[in-house]
Amino acid sequence: MINKRLLIKNLLAHNDESSFYDKKRKIDLGTKEGKAKFLKHICALSNSNPKNNSYIVIGVEDEANIITGVDFFDDSKIQNLVNAYLTNAPLIAYENVMFPHLPEDKVVGLVTIRPNGKITSLRKNIWKYWGGSIFLRDGSISMPKDFDIEIKDVNSEIVKSIENRAKNNIEHTLHGVIDFLNHRHDELEAHYKVFKEQFVVCWAGITKQVKDTTYYSRVDIELINEQVKLFYSALDEVQIEVTNDYFKTVEYVSLGLTEPQKYYPLEEVIITFRENGSYVMDSKLIFEPPRFDKKSLHHIYNSNNALIEKLRKDIPLHPSEQKDLYNLPETYLICYLNGFDSAKEKLYDAKPQLKGVGGAVYQAYKEATRILRKVKYN
Repeated sequence: MINKRLLIKNLLAHNDESSFYDKKRKIDLGTKEGKAKFLKHICALSNSNPKNNSYIVIGVEDEANIITGVDFFDDSKIQNLVNAYLTNAPLIAYENVMFPHLPEDKVVGLVTIRPNGKITSLRKNIWKYWGGSIFLRDGSISMPKDFDIEIKDVNSEIVKSIENRAKNNIEHTLHGVIDFLNHRHDELEAHYKVFKEQFVVCWAGITKQVKDTTYYSRVDIELINEQVKLFYSALDEVQIEVTNDYFKTVEYVSLGLTEPQKYYPLEEVIITFRENGSYVMDSKLIFEPPRFDKKSLHHIYNSNNALIEKLRKDIPLHPSEQKDLYNLPETYLICYLNGFDSAKEKLYDAKPQLKGVGGAVYQAYKEATRILRKVKYN
């Protein structure tokens, strides 16, 4: 079992970027350009490593290898994006890896690319890249190549050595559990569970009892063996079910135009642990978008547009507009879910202004775009 934090450290220690790994300060899957660049690197790394895993480490300053971290990213359908745009698409996994010095809401993203031994190419046009394009790694750069390329295996031994040095041990696991329970979440109700005598899952949050069901808010769930954060949200509520064989979560999102808001089930995730030392993670979107009066939504949509325009022009907001600004990401989301297709782009375009406001407003933006990602790829 690989400790992903050790794996990242070993990758960063291996000189510089190479034909089997890349590092990024951040990725942006909310724009065509960001998606295109991400797909280009996936394609190039897959073609350059036909018999071993390749990796992309996200949240690292390129020049000095300083780990700065990125926001928690839990798009379980990112494979759908790769399948949609790449022919002979590799299997990929995006994991959120904890580092002790980072803030609670920051992680390092680790993309693992498992090749299929075939040449991967772009299936269709995206941004400035043409459908049919093939990319390979030329040192630390992903470059377009001709169709008659020859795939060579030159990295298998190096990658195997790096992965072997990242194997987990009982000391790392114990330290991880103690740190989670006694230090990072000592003010919350925290639990741990050992599955199949090998896997340790820890979870913490603020509990609320509704009849016979317990719900958690401010939820943090981690697979300690691999130092991977499975779930993190400062706003949503989560129902957790644990047996000897699986760990199940149902995430609820709060949506509405007036108080009190209503909680809607968003996604179900089941991690099933096996006797052979492996596990599988299955996710299912169970979201049924709430419906609202179109006339009211037209008014809210236009008000949101006017608020963003005020922010762009540095016009001070009235107290009532300040409250509307906090609700703006959520109401844009509701508009999109009710047929206002342009509301999604309006929300993404407003990112610089909302990030400038910061605090709870920007946190609300990140939560809204997270839900959008899940809904889109499903």
